Amino acid sequence: MARSPLTLAASVTSALPRVGVVGAGLLTEGAAGRYDSAVAELEDGRRVVVRAPAEPDAAAELAAEARALRALTPGVRELLPFRAPEFLGETGVGEARAIVVSFLPGYRVDAAHLPAGRGAATSVGEALAALHALPVSIVRAEGLPIRTPAQARQEVTRLIDRAEATRRAPEDLLRRWRRAAEADELWRFESAVVLGGVGAASFLFEDVAGAPAVTGLLDWHGLSVGDPATDLQWLASAPKAADDVFESYAAHSHRAPDGLVRHRSRLYAELEFAKWLLHGDESGREDIVLDAVRLLDSLADGVRGDELVPDAALDVDDAIALLGRTPEKAPAEVDTSMQTDTYDPEELASWVQEEEREAMAPEPEDGAPAADDGARTEPSQPATLFDEIEASADDTSTAPIDVSALIDRDQADAADEPPVRSGAPDDVEAAEAAEAERASRAAFQRWTSSASE
Repeated sequence: MARSPLTLAASVTSALPRVGVVGAGLLTEGAAGRYDSAVAELEDGRRVVVRAPAEPDAAAELAAEARALRALTPGVRELLPFRAPEFLGETGVGEARAIVVSFLPGYRVDAAHLPAGRGAATSVGEALAALHALPVSIVRAEGLPIRTPAQARQEVTRLIDRAEATRRAPEDLLRRWRRAAEADELWRFESAVVLGGVGAASFLFEDVAGAPAVTGLLDWHGLSVGDPATDLQWLASAPKAADDVFESYAAHSHRAPDGLVRHRSRLYAELEFAKWLLHGDESGREDIVLDAVRLLDSLADGVRGDELVPDAALDVDDAIALLGRTPEKAPAEVDTSMQTDTYDPEELASWVQEEEREAMAPEPEDGAPAADDGARTEPSQPATLFDEIEASADDTSTAPIDVSALIDRDQADAADEPPVRSGAPDDVEAAEAAEAERASRAAFQRWTSSASE
């Protein structure tokens, strides 16, 4: 039986001694009946929220919420461009424990109705970037969960195994998810402070300068260190605003670039259907199982022929490896080893004399052919790197590849190279090597530009 707002408001006096309650009202949070919630007005003018678990498993979630909010010290809150509820106290309501937190004003926007463009969408991206930029020490100091990329990947693999064991999940989806779980490039990311799956209902908006902006964030029970994509998975239900949210998130992020965060967020969103199937299967609810199967079948039809990860999603390491495999012009078969203890003095003397004669010979006039053993040709631009990458690249991939630092470094190195003079064999070989290196960098830059479009 649901607790009345008056019952919940009365418990506030136990959690906050010497504070009187002058009003109470029902608070609808969209928590699917997991909590009984009310808003209470205090005699000092403050408004607070009291929340008690309506289901047994919600009690642990509520305790985690209280623990997370305690971790948000005033210094931590200063780092955020929005407000988070303040933990004020807790008390008993019957056999359950209720918590009291500060009330945050604002309105919510359903994911499907979140508009594109400047305003709500860009503010959500900025808010999530600020959340993920919080120091990891905040979570570690409270002993909250910390997941590495490898652990996040293992959890996904176990979830897929469990879904397969029910024999009710479509085979096409299972193969699709397994390919994503096995794609190494998908799991190269930097763990961050996350809320472990916020939704559109977690964001509170207010109109600021004529545009909606995120001013509050709720649902902190999942505070941990893990995959940032878990807080972006809900955008699969926000078709209008998803592009702008991701773009704003990337623009305001100060962490290592994560070109495949959107692909992982999509994976997590799809796996929510698998979790619903497992919930029905493990609880013996055939009605839930049938509903989950229907949803999974519909999802399988919608994504048929699509892949979660581009076939050739190359990262910087892959690109550098390809660059290193670019064949250079085959050098002349000359023994260049320093055999200092077995050289022939007469052969060395004749070679030095030949070099002196070449140095003293007059240089040919402009337009006259150089006196050489054969006509020298300019080294052609090696197309191997560009062709190899272009042949394997997935033109439909939208994953950006951040190689600007690498290119900037290579350009700086090229600018520092001394000018190459023609003449001696060593100088000619150096010129050919330098030209080949510059050509490889040019091909690499062209590939970078085309891959990021």
